[in-house]
Amino acid sequence: MKELKLHGNSIIIGKDSLNYIENIDIKKAFIVTGGNSMFKIGAIDRLSNILKTKKAEIYIFSDIKKNPSFEYVLKGLEIMKKFKPDTVIGIGGGSSIDIAKALSVFYEYNELDIKNPNRLNLPKERKNIKLIAIPSTSGTAAEVTRASVITYNNINLKIGLKCDAFIPDIAILDSSLTLSMPKYLVAETGMDALTHAVECYINKNINPYSEALAEGAIKGLFNYLPSSYEKGDLESREKVHIYSTMAGSAFSNVGLGMAHGISHAFGGKFDFSHGLLNAVALPYVLRYNSRDKEVKRRLNYLSKLIDATDFIEAVITLNKKLNIPSSFKDIGLSEKDFSNNFSELLENSLKGSTKVNPIEITENEMKKILYAIYYGKKYE
Repeated sequence: MKELKLHGNSIIIGKDSLNYIENIDIKKAFIVTGGNSMFKIGAIDRLSNILKTKKAEIYIFSDIKKNPSFEYVLKGLEIMKKFKPDTVIGIGGGSSIDIAKALSVFYEYNELDIKNPNRLNLPKERKNIKLIAIPSTSGTAAEVTRASVITYNNINLKIGLKCDAFIPDIAILDSSLTLSMPKYLVAETGMDALTHAVECYINKNINPYSEALAEGAIKGLFNYLPSSYEKGDLESREKVHIYSTMAGSAFSNVGLGMAHGISHAFGGKFDFSHGLLNAVALPYVLRYNSRDKEVKRRLNYLSKLIDATDFIEAVITLNKKLNIPSSFKDIGLSEKDFSNNFSELLENSLKGSTKVNPIEITENEMKKILYAIYYGKKYE
């Protein structure tokens, strides 16, 4: 028996769905966001004006960077203790939403020590505080998942803290917020979404609900991600936004695989975006995993689903369309940094999501895989 949690109470979709905030009882809102983009496009003003019309007090906790560390959580908690919000709103990319999720839980359970991730006994639910997620990128699916991904610089690793209390009550998918995304971000976050769906689909823990969501997301992303990247029209952006969330609901109840294990290891050490690392690693990981009969069968089915001869080659072609490099070397990781940190990267790549990869990975095999991904060569 397994309990599935596909999302929180509601998912609100469509252009200008940010206005749904008008319907939520909010007295004091703690808004978590990134640097300039949400301010620049007027999203923070829109949100603030709606809240002010409702006579709600607001505090804006901004400047969250990509690959955010637990120090952001500690800083935010100090402010929240004084402000005493009844609602936390994460608006922006996945990093902002991940920090909002962590803040909502650690604020109510102040006995938990986020500095020690291996000793955390995370709760199943929040007590009273409401959590709202408003993504502006289409990839992480943090708006529906039970994970908050935090970087621990002291061990050079990104860790997905997991519990049902991290699932936002309401996810607002306002497609108008995605229109300002630059092309590189559309590509990287879109491939992050595809990696979520594909790794979930070939995971041994797959269930019929997640399977259907993953299939729909994979087909939809292959159909609409290229036009979202090239044209940036509202229809394509909205479709990709929704398919990203579907992929998140799918994997949140299943797990991922080696591509994410590797991207968390490299993203924890170097400041490359999570989606970019996933995009580069995915074809190599799929090639390796295709030696498993069930994985191969599923990849063959996906080939038919997207009307392709070979699914892995279709992923490679999609990466090329999105101008994503084919190796870690080509994204700008120097040989010196790769070689000098290899032991640590190897050790960390074997952790996290790699533990639920369809095929168990030995240290020696991972070594070969990492060299293949770095130099852009076939796994031998």
